[in-house]
Amino acid sequence: MELASFRSFTTTCLLALTLAGCQAAGPDALVISNAPPEISGPAASAIAGDMVSRLAEQIGPGTATISLKKDASPFGEALEASLRGWGYAVVTDQKTADKAKTIVLAYAISPVDGQILARLSTTRVEIGRAYSANATGATPASPLSVLQHG
Repeated sequence: MELASFRSFTTTCLLALTLAGCQAAGPDALVISNAPPEISGPAASAIAGDMVSRLAEQIGPGTATISLKKDASPFGEALEASLRGWGYAVVTDQKTADKAKTIVLAYAISPVDGQILARLSTTRVEIGRAYSANATGATPASPLSVLQHG
């Protein structure tokens, strides 16, 4: 097996295992949002833009209020901006009056073997993907992984 394809296969397996581990915590338990601050602004924006577009495919674009507990990382800021750009109302660390139409969203960003693993989690669906980052942005390095909670 070629080294590049082996690395891609390994990254995909790690991503799948990460998502499977979250499933074991139960559908109501989301991960705490975190992203390392060393991810550059352009990479954070590229990853957030791609992940939000994929999230919109799963939950519908601009259909609900997103409750986002973010950190102060470039990714947290980029994710909020991307969600708003897709038409979602975003509340951060606040209680909302209409919980039925609110989707709680958490994220995890992890650097692994020179790539960045990104995951967005709601109580209904989790999506994840590996990215290759550079000075001008980031590009997907794996297929999108989707886990739907029944």
